[in-house]
Amino acid sequence: MRGRFDEQLALLNKKMIEMGAMCENIIALSAKALLEGDVDGAKRVASIDDDIDHMEREIEAICLKLLLQQQPVARDLRQISAALKMITDMERIGDQAEDIAEIITFLQGRTGEECHDIREMAEATIRMVTDSIDAYVKQDLSLARSVAEHDDIVDNCFDSVKSNLITMITENTEDGEYAIDLLMIAKYFERIGDHAVNIAEWVEFSVTGVHKGE
Repeated sequence: MRGRFDEQLALLNKKMIEMGAMCENIIALSAKALLEGDVDGAKRVASIDDDIDHMEREIEAICLKLLLQQQPVARDLRQISAALKMITDMERIGDQAEDIAEIITFLQGRTGEECHDIREMAEATIRMVTDSIDAYVKQDLSLARSVAEHDDIVDNCFDSVKSNLITMITENTEDGEYAIDLLMIAKYFERIGDHAVNIAEWVEFSVTGVHKGE
């Protein structure tokens, strides 16, 4: 019985890694399209988001099967419960990366390179998502807690982006619409960072039995 349970738990971990990789990929593709003004690249994001949505449903089915058929307790139960919470944040990461890609199609070829710190925000959010998923698979409490440190980088970058965009509008009012689009993109990156923190907090719950919000 335990052997079958371990096989299903290993499958859950495999699917979580795959979904995490999809999230990393969709953020990276959106960021690349933004920094290069690549509208065609931005349009490819939607199909990855569809894959993420499908993977969410697949993982949810695995978790429910484990809960109903195996009736896990203690740490196993926490790990499965955490996975159910995490996939919600991962699905939203996909949605927000798609939102970024949609805005890129309206930038008329202009790139995010005109605004400092956008690149750093994108790189930091990708790392946060990667680390949070790795922390879950490895049950690494230290790695999970380090994700919040990168969130400070994202928040600081967002403040800098806002300041830069205000200056841009002040110096050239014709850039107003472009600046607002970039501000929305930066906000989506900030939200992705927040979702990565949520994932990391559920990892901590799976290890310790205590959620930060409690």
